Amino acid sequence: MTTTVHNPDQYMYDFQHVLTHSKKKIGILLGAGAPVSIDVGTDGNWKPLIPDIKGLTKIVSDSLSGADITAFNALASSLGDNNIELILSRIRSLAEVIDEAEIHGLNSAGYISLSQKICQKIKEVVNQSLPKGENPYSHLISWINGINRDYAVEIFTTNYDLLLEEAMEKAKTPYFDGFSGAKAAFFDPSSISSNDMPPRWIRLWKLHGSINWSKNENGEIVRGDGLDEGNMVYPSHIKYDQTQSAPFSSLFERLKSFLLEPDSLLLTTGFSFADAHITAKLDECLSENKSAAIFAFQFKKLADEKNATTAALRRPNISVYCSDGAVINGVSAKWKIGDEPSRNWGRIRQEYWDNDKFNLGDFVKFAKFLANSGGGKSSSPLTSHEGEGDVK
Repeated sequence: MTTTVHNPDQYMYDFQHVLTHSKKKIGILLGAGAPVSIDVGTDGNWKPLIPDIKGLTKIVSDSLSGADITAFNALASSLGDNNIELILSRIRSLAEVIDEAEIHGLNSAGYISLSQKICQKIKEVVNQSLPKGENPYSHLISWINGINRDYAVEIFTTNYDLLLEEAMEKAKTPYFDGFSGAKAAFFDPSSISSNDMPPRWIRLWKLHGSINWSKNENGEIVRGDGLDEGNMVYPSHIKYDQTQSAPFSSLFERLKSFLLEPDSLLLTTGFSFADAHITAKLDECLSENKSAAIFAFQFKKLADEKNATTAALRRPNISVYCSDGAVINGVSAKWKIGDEPSRNWGRIRQEYWDNDKFNLGDFVKFAKFLANSGGGKSSSPLTSHEGEGDVK
């Protein structure tokens, strides 16, 4: 009996060469799992810098009282899932249709108020600063700054927080996020489409908005100091509709344009592929542009990353790296360590392999691996598939 396996050493050897290639067009997609990986707890008690959906749901629930918590719990029970995304979707749906009628003790005005309270609490929770000392956001920016690139690195994120901005400003790294100005920066879609700023400027594209975005008196989205109510695309049933309007349409168009460029590589971290809108866009672009590729670094096992592995099995130019195995070139297989691809590789292996697990699905480990890959140039493309083999 033969069993197909993937050798992580060979893929990481090739990957390290790509990271230092000055002519490679590299983008990074940061999902909600990135800030979750940062532990800010004390006395050995794990506490994420920004919680996952389960943790966020509990925080929101604990902040409500009276008729609000009664309606919240009733909706959670009727949905059969205590998930803030689903509950907020239902709250907004009810607010649109019930008018003066009451459901679970609230009418339309009550659900509008409840939606606003939930959104404000979400904003409070995600409005965090980076911990002192080393952190993965600083490592990520350090890696970008360490290489003299022909093309700018583009960071796409679904997160509303300001952690990337903080990391870049601490490192005095210039970046462009689509806005121009200072007091109430205005959105400039023409700058996004032309993308003609110097390569040393990082591009930061916040696909679902930010806590420091708000609307001015003309209904236009501006970037300010974050004191006003944010205009984030909160997770709900209206997400797709909102992303068709400015500035979200321009940001999604930039994601599409990047993936349609020749020989582009998008690295994803902390992104589960559960966002159907973004996943569909990725699938569409990779179907059209066979020279583009996505490397998805997932925290869980293959069996627990259904959304990501399904996408990779459908598109061979999507590679998914999980803790126990990978989907590469449309082939799903477990990891198996092979011969060291270079001298002293054992030290490098420790950065991505621990306790028989591939650990770059952890954003903390992923960012440090990037930072440790260093500068320099290489002409070695990531085309080798020597890592696949048959083991009897």
